[in-house]
Amino acid sequence: MLSSINPEIIQDLEGARTAIMALLNLVEELKGDNASLREEVQRMRDEIARLKGEQGKPEVKASKKGGNHSSEEERREKKEWKKREKKADIPIHREQKLEVDKSELPADAEFKDYVEVVVQDIRIEMENVKFLKEKYYSASERKTYIAELPGGYEGEFGPEVRSLVLVLYFSGNMTEPKIVEFLSHIGVRISTGQISNLLIKKKDDWNEERREVVQAGLESTTWQHTDDTATRVDGENQHCHILCNPLYTAYFTRPGKDRLTVLDVLQGGEGLRFLLNTETAAWLDLFKVPQWAQAKISQWPQEFLLERAEIEALLQEEMGHLNQQQQARILEAAALTAYNERTDIPIINTLLSDDAPQFQHTTEHQALCWIHEGRHYKKLTPFVEYHRHLLKNFGKELWKYYHQLQAYREQPSADEAVRLREEFDALFSTTTGYDALDQRIAKTYDKKERLLQVLDQPQLPLHNNPAELGARQRVRKRDISFGPRTQDGVEAWDTFMTLTETAKKLGVSFYQYVYDRISGDNSLPSLADLIRTRTQTLNSEDAWLPP
Repeated sequence: MLSSINPEIIQDLEGARTAIMALLNLVEELKGDNASLREEVQRMRDEIARLKGEQGKPEVKASKKGGNHSSEEERREKKEWKKREKKADIPIHREQKLEVDKSELPADAEFKDYVEVVVQDIRIEMENVKFLKEKYYSASERKTYIAELPGGYEGEFGPEVRSLVLVLYFSGNMTEPKIVEFLSHIGVRISTGQISNLLIKKKDDWNEERREVVQAGLESTTWQHTDDTATRVDGENQHCHILCNPLYTAYFTRPGKDRLTVLDVLQGGEGLRFLLNTETAAWLDLFKVPQWAQAKISQWPQEFLLERAEIEALLQEEMGHLNQQQQARILEAAALTAYNERTDIPIINTLLSDDAPQFQHTTEHQALCWIHEGRHYKKLTPFVEYHRHLLKNFGKELWKYYHQLQAYREQPSADEAVRLREEFDALFSTTTGYDALDQRIAKTYDKKERLLQVLDQPQLPLHNNPAELGARQRVRKRDISFGPRTQDGVEAWDTFMTLTETAKKLGVSFYQYVYDRISGDNSLPSLADLIRTRTQTLNSEDAWLPP
């Protein structure tokens, strides 16, 4: 960087400016290198201390102010806050008139009216039931007839306890021991083993409700949010994938988070299919699979659905010397072909996600999250004050442009789309002289098509916050309960987290929904039916734009 600077030939202000900018960028680079070296030296010192049986330097987390990469404050426009009326829709269960002590009233006091005061309360009490079931015996049939228990009563616990356990664990994020403790205060005698059985055993009906919710959610929009977060199953690292839109949120726990897993999730998590045809050849070209391998693949069964075991056997037999990544690209090409050919499930047109590579190419279009993009700029930590000034000014322009995209979504037009594309080119072709910022600006420009999908599809959100909020629920559950230990537990976590988050979006009481199903009343419509009804309403009103 310094080799091109010769002070003796600098004769004007522009030359001096260029030299100063180069020196400032060098200061930033050296400052970053110095910080990295200090961290590496400290790690080595800590490791030496541990090898000597001593303790390393304690890890003290940075304050939130210094490590905050959120872009919420910048992206949100200031709106007038209004207090929401909370008591307007509270149902009244009983009414009680309260009288004034007449002895305290003066002689001329006259009754005028009642003053209404609404007080919310609940009643938690035991209701142990001893059922006396009639029993008959038929000598001719050698058969005993016993009366059935009412709906919802199974084993040692009634529908209220069974419903409460599910809601406290999956919606209230309580641990099994804490649920036992809470119920014991009321008088319920129950063990953690019994709690575990209530949470994960005999859940086929619930799993079916979840499958219907996912199917209805996939049908409701041509676009979907997605994200993933780390989770553990029996102590092993896995990944929880979130798929959602404004009407539902679904969870899928899987061992990996590669493109094949994302494709499986987009199909409701029911398993992958594989297909070879001319479209597969196009994918193989895009994924740069060697030509000799493509020639062999063209001789494999064409236009015929293959199970995973079948195509993996072909790979092992004829492509065994390809590396793991190349074999994965072949599987992805065949899986993408099969997905795009399906007619029995909705095919997602646009996936709204972050810029992780596994999300690319899974759908016809990909829309990127502007909030994620903004975080990259928040992570820049310039040492030079002038660079801080440049970063701050560019950040203001970035979020100003973001607000223009928000306005476009509400009133889209062809002319405005052209203008916004031109303004994007101008803004993200800026050269500030701060190298780290300029490199980040150039990377944003390379994502133009995916960041501006909203200009072609105004119904698309500009951020992926719903999927991130869904992931946050899993993180909270993970922090409290660590993770499931069995496959039954995995299914229960995915099923009930899907149902509770979907119920929340649809404005349904999760407790009432669970009790309705467990008691056998089944008077409430299914969440899947509610999604379909809401979809029709939103489509008729063209009201898909979120606030």
